[in-house]
Amino acid sequence: MARFTGIAAALLLAAAFHASAASAECYADYKAKQDSPLRLHYGVAQISDANCSPAAAEAELRGRLANGGWTLLNVLSTFGPEGLGERQASAGEYYLRF
Repeated sequence: MARFTGIAAALLLAAAFHASAASAECYADYKAKQDSPLRLHYGVAQISDANCSPAAAEAELRGRLANGGWTLLNVLSTFGPEGLGERQASAGEYYLRF
């Protein structure tokens, strides 16, 4: 019986860890540009949990976008997975691209 309790406790602990990891997902929506010719895009990107504020997300996204030839204009907001669905169509090809 004690062995079953240990296994059950381990399963509960694993489930709790998985649930907290899933709820900690962070995303940002942003605007970026390219010059010559001028191109603009709106996008959504996953951000590390430690950078889940607009200012911190800006620092993280700036380098990613620059590697793709884009200049970050601004981060509009940061949000959890519940906000992904409503932004997917607007972001189009830039949905989770960077």
